Amino acid sequence: MAAPVLGRMYTSAGLDPDRRLVVAAQADPTRFDALYRKYVAQVYSFALYELRDHHEAEDVTERTFMLALSGLSSFEERADPADGDASTFRIWLFRIARNTITNHRRAARRRPVAPLEAAAALAGPLDLAGDAALRDEASAAWAAVGRLPDDRRRAVVLRFVEEMSAAEIAGILGRTEGAVRVLLHRALRSVAADLRRLEVAARDDGSDRSEGSR
Repeated sequence: MAAPVLGRMYTSAGLDPDRRLVVAAQADPTRFDALYRKYVAQVYSFALYELRDHHEAEDVTERTFMLALSGLSSFEERADPADGDASTFRIWLFRIARNTITNHRRAARRRPVAPLEAAAALAGPLDLAGDAALRDEASAAWAAVGRLPDDRRRAVVLRFVEEMSAAEIAGILGRTEGAVRVLLHRALRSVAADLRRLEVAARDDGSDRSEGSR
């Protein structure tokens, strides 16, 4: 049986690292498990940061992979990222995850959720176990990230939690690499300003209490 065609071929420098696994899964769906095991933790952590609820994140993760499996035959690997229209399996999968999260939010009834900072317990670049002060700072930073507009928040999570490149994020969010860099710059500037405001407010509050105790 001939292997499925994956659209226009990448240059050797831009080859999709998942091409072999994708071709195998397209020929035999039982081999999709290798792609699932490779990306399930990443999709789950992305969903958790977005939804802030473990059960909802699990549900979205499973639906994402069901949709990916059912649509795998239509996946096309496209072009070099330099042309602004890249699509690796990873980009395609996270587009599905983003759309599944959006649909979940539309369908779900509003209910209280855990704060975003609880998700900082996930292993990753900001996992600072053993240092309480740094953990508090990380929690405050992720709380500030949670207050960002949707695309800025997603760009930060994809860049600093999932460690994706600007090209991959651009493909997932449907923007150019330049626009993604602007999103990240503005997001980090907003987070820094938010943290400065909290620091000033805490300092002022401490000063007021000190004066009141005299």
